[in-house]
Amino acid sequence: MARRRAVVEDERGASAERTRERILQAAVEEFGAKGYSGARTAGIATRAGVNQQLISYHFGGKQGLLDELRRRWAEREAALVPPDASFAESFSTYLDATLDQPDWSRLVIWQALGDGEGMTATQRAGLRQAVEGMRRRQEGGELTGDLDPGFVLLLAYVLTFAPISLPEHVREILGVDPLSEEYRAQVRDQLMKVLRAE
Repeated sequence: MARRRAVVEDERGASAERTRERILQAAVEEFGAKGYSGARTAGIATRAGVNQQLISYHFGGKQGLLDELRRRWAEREAALVPPDASFAESFSTYLDATLDQPDWSRLVIWQALGDGEGMTATQRAGLRQAVEGMRRRQEGGELTGDLDPGFVLLLAYVLTFAPISLPEHVREILGVDPLSEEYRAQVRDQLMKVLRAE
């Protein structure tokens, strides 16, 4: 009897975890489509195929969903690029992560436009660290020192997010599908030509 009860509890736990994951995926889609301010828990519940109260039960509401998504992204980002990766490898990895998950990327764009609470202190600190990382790469001779390190970082962000924020412009200017491997290869090649130290 005890074994059967344990099996039932395991099944319930697995079912609850699947429900949580469906809700989180639906939240990414809803936030990506409408931004944090425009998204509604009812819309998230409909996308996930669950009762709206389950969002409050599992996450405490819309803000709890956003907090969990941010926590997961920070966790994923920390493991995304090895510390000894070159700039080209890092850029390529972030480019793929951004374009492979356009709903996540749209959520970042909504936030950058001032939707919701805006950029967190952790995100601001991360950007400052990234600029310093660019400066170290320049000082080490990996990238040209002719450009401001902040500009280099901004250029990398622009090229990474342009297919999400300006897809028609990318298509018309470069003549390729914005999410395609052709875009990724072209951008990686051209950016490194601009940034390569002589």
